[in-house]
Amino acid sequence: MNFQKFCFALLVFAVIAVGSASAASCSNATVNGVWGYLVGAAVGQFTADGKGGITNGSQTVSQNGVIETQTFTGTYSVSKNCTGSLTVNLTGGGTATANFVIDDSKKGAQIIDTISGIVAGGFGLAQGAVTCGATGKKATFAANLLGKIANTGPVAYVSQVILDGKGNISGSGTFDVNGTIVTAPFTGTYTENADCTGSAQVTPSGFSTLNFNLVVVNAGKEILLIETDANTIVVGNMQQ
Repeated sequence: MNFQKFCFALLVFAVIAVGSASAASCSNATVNGVWGYLVGAAVGQFTADGKGGITNGSQTVSQNGVIETQTFTGTYSVSKNCTGSLTVNLTGGGTATANFVIDDSKKGAQIIDTISGIVAGGFGLAQGAVTCGATGKKATFAANLLGKIANTGPVAYVSQVILDGKGNISGSGTFDVNGTIVTAPFTGTYTENADCTGSAQVTPSGFSTLNFNLVVVNAGKEILLIETDANTIVVGNMQQ
């Protein structure tokens, strides 16, 4: 074998080795610990045991504008190719199913509801290593929420949100309410529990107060939100 052929053979071997190393390889252990999710008009959190079991599930759901909080347990299964499925059993009765594909270096997943008659998709993210609560640490987020309000129409909110680490909110945003655009500052308050769930109340200048439940994910760099005011179906997220 001459030198050029030898170098080419080494190059081919390196490409194959890198390809093999980066190929997807997942199992139930890939989904482990606390995860948050936003699917359709639901925002929630659960704990995966790494063996196919789900515990400590809780979520806030807007059922056509009727806000409900639910708890659940369940099971999940992850294939080697990083696709999977799950079934959750709601406390008090009822089940929900979904399929998912793991992404984001195995720290996230794209999710689709598989209940007949329902069209809903979204995503999930691992909570990661983060200390939640009133930590005193200030953080700035970019927020994007979409949905609709009964008897009003579609709404969209994009804003910069500043959390002071002590329970206070400030910022400014652009609010599209059924096609009417308003840019306004806002203030508010929030609570963040030790388990990384919480709530927020935001009052834009000239608007009524907006209320939300939230779940912190992605090592504190992202927050999932659902509006909890009656007759609203509004969800979204905030990212640092």
